[in-house]
Formats: sequence, C-alpha cells, structure tokens
Amino acid sequence: MKKAFVPALAVLLVLIVGVIGYILNSGPTSGETAGEDAEDCDVSAYTMGVKWQQQSAEAAALQGQTYELATRQLDRAVAAAPEDEDLAVMTDLDETAIDNSKLLARDIAQCHDFSGWDTWDDWEKNGEPSKIPGALEFFNHADDLGVDIYYVSDRTEDNQAANVEALEKLGLPQADAEHVMLLGPPKDERRAKVESDHTLIMQLGDTLHDFDGAFADASLDEQRRLVEANSEKFGSEWFILPNPTYGDWAESELDEWDAPVRTDD
Repeated sequence: MKKAFVPALAVLLVLIVGVIGYILNSGPTSGETAGEDAEDCDVSAYTMGVKWQQQSAEAAALQGQTYELATRQLDRAVAAAPEDEDLAVMTDLDETAIDNSKLLARDIAQCHDFSGWDTWDDWEKNGEPSKIPGALEFFNHADDLGVDIYYVSDRTEDNQAANVEALEKLGLPQADAEHVMLLGPPKDERRAKVESDHTLIMQLGDTLHDFDGAFADASLDEQRRLVEANSEKFGSEWFILPNPTYGDWAESELDEWDAPVRTDD
C-alpha cells in the first residue's frame, strides 16, 4: 500500500505546485497593481458626478449662468466704488475657473481613487485643464474694468510656475506670480493679503471655504447654518459654481425614504 501511494502523492504535489505557479504568474503584470483589477475597482460611486460635470449641457448652462450673473454684479460694484479705490476679485481655480474632469475620468477608468489626490501633482505639472464656460469672458471683463484678479487655489506653491503657465495657455488675464496665490498659507491668510491693499468686491469658488474660513472645519449642519446666515452674500459678493465630483459632503449618508420599493410590475 505504501509503495503504491508514493507515486500518487508525487503527482498530487506536482499538480499543486503547478496551480500555485499559474496563480502567481497570472497576477498583475509589471506596472500594474491589484487595485487596478476591474474586480477590485471601487470607484464607481464617482462616475455619475464626473459625467454630469463633464458631459451634461445642464452643467455648462449653470456655469455660464453663474458667470453672467457675476458679470452684472461686477458692473454694479465697480460703478458704485469710489474712483480711487483699488478693486479686486478673488477666485478659486479648480472646478471654478478651470475644469479638471479629464484627470478624474482617467483615474476612474484605471480604478484609481482620485480622492486621495496622489495623482494631482502630475496633473498640475503636465495636465491639460480646460476653461469653465463663461470664466474667460468674465475675467477678461474684470481686467478691462481695471479690477485686479487673484487666483487663490490650494494647488501647491512648488508647482507655481507650471500652474501659471497652464493659466496663460488658457488665456486667463493677470496670470502671473503676483496674482496666482497657492498653498502654502491658508486661504484666509491669502485673502487677508489681498484685502490689505484692495477692496475685495467679489469671490468665486466651488466649495464654501473658498469664501470664508468659518466653513473649513464646520460640520455639514454648521455649513448649512452658515449658508443661511450669509444668504445675502450669495449672488452679490459670493458666487458658487457647481461641483458634484468631490467635496466635504462626499462621505455623508443619504436621507432615504422609509418605504418599500414598489415597481409597476
């Protein structure tokens, strides 16, 4: 019995080794990671928001509408200001003046979670953002009116030269080292620097902390309360652009209708 069993055991061991080798060799190839396997991909939740931001005509209409309203209010503010005042507008960049949805779409396609922002440095240096509809016309109009434009973004100071170059390629006015203010200092400090020698007549952004530092560490409930408390500023001093792709709200729970699903069938 033992002599008959040894060859069978040997064959079984060979088969096991072969299976293990196949599994190892069929894993990710050079340059791939397990996270890039479609079965391991867990970024599908981002797809709808990015599709809306990049592809919907409604997004373009809302963006253009916001800049049209901002232009009208800018004319009123400039007309009402004393002639000797130095006026300024302060704007965020990402998803406010420029569109980065191609980066987000690329990361989704490769099953990479863009919310870790580890691909952003490469995008700042080498990416090709596009203009948000209405942005170029608005900022050119502000420039024509003699208003200083400050692009205040949490892109990094280390990449300032590349970021200034990207804005120049898009034709945005006053895109230079003085007017492009990056992280580094918190936005409140950069805002204070603008206000130290200018009258800040307008701010534009896609997240609430673009307008006031009080929003930065506030809970969602506190943010809603602050929005209500500052309601008179939205549409007059503050103009917010839509961004359904990322934000403080992304990890929140949905408020569901407490009823069973009933279909037409």
